[in-house]
Amino acid sequence: MNGDVLNENTVLLNARAEDKEEAIRMAGGLLVDQGYADATYIDKMMEREASHTTYIGNSVAIPHGTEEGKEHIHRSGISIVQLPEGVDFGDGQIAKIVIGIAGKGDEHMDMLSKIALVVSEEENVTQMVKAASKEELLAMFQGVN
Repeated sequence: MNGDVLNENTVLLNARAEDKEEAIRMAGGLLVDQGYADATYIDKMMEREASHTTYIGNSVAIPHGTEEGKEHIHRSGISIVQLPEGVDFGDGQIAKIVIGIAGKGDEHMDMLSKIALVVSEEENVTQMVKAASKEELLAMFQGVN
């Protein structure tokens, strides 16, 4: 994935969140702060979570906005929040990596499939949770096209 979509400015290490709402707002906030979306997109991420969990297993959640939220996306971007202590996404599903997605147009599904290639391997997720630097975490996604 190229640096326009995912870079060290959209990665937060060693974060702590009281609940999944706070974790989603962190991931969305990184996207907003870097100009990928406007602040309303975070509300659309929360709406999506309220209707269907974005926890995908393997200690990973991938929050993203509703279909209506796409109008609040300026360009495609990905954020990653590392939560070593984890946060409960419901029913005891603990996310230690929260990956926020803002996909412009039809890029959403392509972004999800590229992320899935990395996070489907448990050892990759473990490495992401233990990453001591943003560069180390970002290296997991290099070469994923």
